[in-house]
Amino acid sequence: MKIMLFASAASLAFAATPAVARQLTIDDVSTLSRASAPTVSADGRWLVWQQRETDLAANKGRYDLWRLDLKTRGAKPEKLAAEADINETAPQFAPDGTTVYFQANKGGDDNVWAVTIAGGTPRQVTNVAGGISGFKLAPTGDKLLVWADRLPGAPSLAAPMIKKDPNAGEARVYDQMFVRHWDTWADGTRSQLFVLPIEGGVATGNGIAIEGGLIGDTPSKPFGGGEEVDWSADGKTVYFALREAGRIEPLSVNLDIFAAPADGSAKPVNLTADNKAMDNLPTVSPDGKSLAWFAMARPGYEADRQVLMVRDLASGKVTALTKEWDRSVGSIAWAPDSKTLLVTAEDTQENPLWAVDAATGKVTRLTGQGNVSAVVPVAGGAIIAMNSLTAPDDFYAVRGKTTVRLTSVNADKLAGIDMPGVTRFSFAGANGDTVWGYVVKPAGLATGAKAPIAFMVHGGPQGSSNNSWSYRWNPAVFAGAGYGLVAVDFHGSTGYGQAFTDAIRNNWGGWPLEDLQKGLKAATDKFGWLDADNACALGASYGGYMMNWIEGQWPDRFKCIVEHDGVFDARAMAYETEELWFDEWEHGGKAYYEDPAAFEKWNPVNYVDKWKTPMLVIAGEKDFRIPYTQGLATFTELQRKGIPSRLIVNPNENHWVLKPRNSRQWYHEVLGWLDKWTGRTR
Repeated sequence: MKIMLFASAASLAFAATPAVARQLTIDDVSTLSRASAPTVSADGRWLVWQQRETDLAANKGRYDLWRLDLKTRGAKPEKLAAEADINETAPQFAPDGTTVYFQANKGGDDNVWAVTIAGGTPRQVTNVAGGISGFKLAPTGDKLLVWADRLPGAPSLAAPMIKKDPNAGEARVYDQMFVRHWDTWADGTRSQLFVLPIEGGVATGNGIAIEGGLIGDTPSKPFGGGEEVDWSADGKTVYFALREAGRIEPLSVNLDIFAAPADGSAKPVNLTADNKAMDNLPTVSPDGKSLAWFAMARPGYEADRQVLMVRDLASGKVTALTKEWDRSVGSIAWAPDSKTLLVTAEDTQENPLWAVDAATGKVTRLTGQGNVSAVVPVAGGAIIAMNSLTAPDDFYAVRGKTTVRLTSVNADKLAGIDMPGVTRFSFAGANGDTVWGYVVKPAGLATGAKAPIAFMVHGGPQGSSNNSWSYRWNPAVFAGAGYGLVAVDFHGSTGYGQAFTDAIRNNWGGWPLEDLQKGLKAATDKFGWLDADNACALGASYGGYMMNWIEGQWPDRFKCIVEHDGVFDARAMAYETEELWFDEWEHGGKAYYEDPAAFEKWNPVNYVDKWKTPMLVIAGEKDFRIPYTQGLATFTELQRKGIPSRLIVNPNENHWVLKPRNSRQWYHEVLGWLDKWTGRTR
């Protein structure tokens, strides 16, 4: 570990801070470098990662690969692969530690490339027409597992894509759901797995399909990636998670873990067929003897507790390793000795790194405050990516319970910025339960001065206002604009045990609203610098739903409201959303027509007669989770009643706002709306 300290000393050389500090703005945040996807060579010497830089002119991010020598005193991060106008992502080391494989879109299609760790000209490894979506190198170094969208049952990557008749009409035609998912209309293809041999440093042939006729997406869509597939230690077997598509796929979250021979010689075997709930994140131990994954217990529920499971691959014996630990495992990695698993799991507004003993299930916390976003085990510890409410991701070395910083990726860009202060508080919420929240205080707030309040409600609803950096809803930006931000982890939030998370089901407008009301009062009573009489509320997704609910249930509390992608009419939502399991689970497990009362009990549209608070409404035309028609309906009602209101519709955004210029516009509109109604001047 001492050799890693050498790298950290040079990396922490921050630029000199100007004499006059200034506040953080969205212009700062939108141009920050974003480091992610770390990988470490087998000998522990080299750390390589992908890093995104913002291209405002093109309104998108561009990715390069960087490296850091962990064993050389004074080493600084250097670019490894950074060709102009090319995205280089997903770095992975070859077993010998001298070659880095990565994904790049040179030539238009994404393919696998390779470069030596010493640098030089990358060479192309795959040349797949139509490109690939991702890859994972076998631990033996002689094969690639790639995934790509192809027609179901495609025998190889060379199988033709859908060909359009030039004389056909423009209509999409469907016989079953999904017809659209997240932000994309279904086109008949599925994400499928193929294995290609590597000979002489180049992948040969068109690959062999290994899914044996299974119909589904692996990795899962829309968010699955390489964490949902893994190789056996000997490179002969592929483990993957897949949800088999049934007649109504949107009702299921039942991903299973399959094992398939890498040569396609036999059909995959379902290792978790007995569990009708979700199984995911298959992860093979370095010694090849064990397979870990997480399992939920209740079908149809995406936020059930994720229990760490381990299967002895020789005997088939399965152990629920964290069955007695009331936390939900979010990521899984094996230590090099195969005796310990390193996992992340939320805990009271933090997302730390934990060690789980593979023999006993004993859990030990390794990091304190902060959000661990990536984990790479190394001999004696781990390299992690970690962020917080006031700091974007950087890399750290963890040995035991000691954490040493390795990089300061944004030191120059953040030099001279005075970050806000964060204070956590708790109070007795609904049902007498302890509920946690935090306040973010503007830096440099004068003694005796009061700050108007931005009362932010998180989405999910099974989520958390935790100690993590965000590019979409960044509390530090609101504090930088002069607002005292208040956030409360109401019933339904994660990181407090499964019962607390479950408490929001069939209770959307009940205990959560009570928590929010009591939490805001607790914050204003405790922190005298908050201007209790000058507050606006804002939220997205479930938080957007809550904004519409507050309009009818708490109409006299706020000067203004910001509602982003929120549910306005529960009946319409039940028939418009794409993942039906979510909406039905949250309202008791039945379809709307089977139990309309469950949906109507907490339906904001039933209380529009009480609406009066000025509202900014934001929607994305590519949002298929909570379709933009919900936002249009909200705005229509506000306008019809003569309530001051403003509508923003992003034609090229989904449930999130991702493009740099759109993000800047979003913040300027939102902060401008808060300024208008709180009287805040800057």
